[in-house]
Amino acid sequence: MMENQLNFPGPIEEVETRLLLEGIYQIYGYDFRQYSIASVTRRILYRMRSEGLRSISALQERLLRDPGLWKKLFNDICIPVTEMFRDPYFFESIRLNIVPELRKLNKIHIWHAGCSTGEEVYSLAILLKEEQLYDRCTIYATDLNEDWLARAKEGVYQVDRMQSNTRNYILSGGYQPFSNYYTVTNQQAVIEPELRRNITFFRHNLAGDQSFHEFHLILCRNVLIYFQPALQQTVMGLFRKSLSLGGFLALGSKEALSPFKDRENREWEPFIGHHRIYRYKGQQED
Repeated sequence: MMENQLNFPGPIEEVETRLLLEGIYQIYGYDFRQYSIASVTRRILYRMRSEGLRSISALQERLLRDPGLWKKLFNDICIPVTEMFRDPYFFESIRLNIVPELRKLNKIHIWHAGCSTGEEVYSLAILLKEEQLYDRCTIYATDLNEDWLARAKEGVYQVDRMQSNTRNYILSGGYQPFSNYYTVTNQQAVIEPELRRNITFFRHNLAGDQSFHEFHLILCRNVLIYFQPALQQTVMGLFRKSLSLGGFLALGSKEALSPFKDRENREWEPFIGHHRIYRYKGQQED
């Protein structure tokens, strides 16, 4: 019975989830109320089972009084899915199509929203270094999860992941020995300090925080799929405020602008459609 509920959350679980998310917002200040209800419910049910509880309501009773349990659930909701040069042909497209546009700029400002534990941020830094643009760049890498940001700042990863990361790097168009970009210490791969020099990691909540700079490129890949449509609209508004005219927005492979309002869609033009990279044209007259 419980296993079935884990796989197929029903209407009662959805109601319990909404009550729990409201409680989390009131007690801990994190707002997941506009996240995809089905996705969040599944992760709450996973935590419920792990704690040996029979209902989400029972989980709520404990969680609102136990910050330690809340931390576990927070990490369940914010599952990091990332690797270096993840989706390598996307990075190849950045190299071939976006880099020539960035070369026209004296100073380049980039925002990586939802950066997780930093692997894809360092991938971009490597690409920009190879294209001799890194010294012109300032990269702001943000996430909601402060534990992940701490790991990203350290730039320390499992050395056994480097073999698959190397394959991704080569497929992305990389042409240097990938080992140039890290050193191995105590069976861990440590990203070279030079690659961290122009990156600033800090906490930013797409669901509530404001624009903080004007950017030439924003990457927010595989994040919007976890949001309800209203929050997607809010985040797209944030990106419009944050992009320079002619700037680029890179979404994930399962994300597109098609669900958004017609007027807002006319503010964008597909730049590399199959990789969900768009160029911001600014507000268009009706």
